[in-house]
Amino acid sequence: MKNSFGSSVSVTLFGESHGQQIGVVIDGMAPGIEIDSDFICAQLSLRRPKGKISTARREADEYTIVSGVFEGRTTGTPICILIPNADTKSKDYSATRALARPGHADYTANCKYHGFEDYRGGGHFSGRITAPLVAAGAIAISALKKKGILVGTHIKNCGGVSDRNFENPESDILELNSKEFAVLSDESAKKMNEAILAAASEGDSVGGILETAVTGVPAGVGEPWFDSVESVLSHILFSIPGIKGVQFGLGFDFASKKGSEANDSFYMNGSTVATSTNNNGGINGGITNGMPIMFSCAVKPTPSIYKTQNTVDFINKADSQISLQGRHDPAIIHRARVVVDSVTALALCDMLCSRYGTDWLAM
Repeated sequence: MKNSFGSSVSVTLFGESHGQQIGVVIDGMAPGIEIDSDFICAQLSLRRPKGKISTARREADEYTIVSGVFEGRTTGTPICILIPNADTKSKDYSATRALARPGHADYTANCKYHGFEDYRGGGHFSGRITAPLVAAGAIAISALKKKGILVGTHIKNCGGVSDRNFENPESDILELNSKEFAVLSDESAKKMNEAILAAASEGDSVGGILETAVTGVPAGVGEPWFDSVESVLSHILFSIPGIKGVQFGLGFDFASKKGSEANDSFYMNGSTVATSTNNNGGINGGITNGMPIMFSCAVKPTPSIYKTQNTVDFINKADSQISLQGRHDPAIIHRARVVVDSVTALALCDMLCSRYGTDWLAM
């Protein structure tokens, strides 16, 4: 299970950045769920690089579902999705084989796998491996949507530029999911793109914050303590390369609040229990309370930059310097947004099926 996540609905990732193929196996997905091929393609398109704010590597991501789907619907058996790697330039990495790229997993991978790891393009640690996660997530997102559950993420901050906050989560999610660059303010999009291009012109990169909203999840999902909604979501979110912080609701801002300011007061909205604020991000005691689930992820600047950096030759045990070549993103946050949506949907499917049974998604 080292490369697997989930219990009722599980996903297993495999492949390397410059290997022949990458892929994912989804197990536990209910039979009868409709597979929307166009939607899977659209989601993969959101992850692919575009323009000068992204890497020059171009992959078509022409996925193939080789099992678990028959006549357009899931069969209930494991779904295996394969995606070929076509646009690889492995020679770009041979000269720096022994050099630990700052911010990357080259050194730790060598320690764990004793030098047998595929180092090209980051190997199994590469953001390229998120492509099959997005394909799997598209199936989960479609299934959740039919149950009235929506997932959406916007770039809250990038390069020092902020987007507006979620105001009406459901309508904002629908707006975001129609955009390639996921912001709620067009003016913010323009300034963020300028900040990314400015960093790229200096051979540098920028990071930022992604904010996610989930609507329609019923109250009572999740477990106290070790399988809380926060625990499960954090587990899968921190698996995304580049995610270095996760907070729910106000998160670290709780530290500067009094209880009277932080607490979410309850009231009856017709026959439904609701809260007047949502500082806790829709979760109390590790369990959903019926309000929108709200969380944010900190995305670090892309570690692959074109500036000369100090490092070590971990094979010859010597200090060295590195100046990267190849094709790299000056920012990954705009591409990571759909990955966050995807893993969120997969984790929700797992938690919902643990609560209501594995057939619930298709009922």
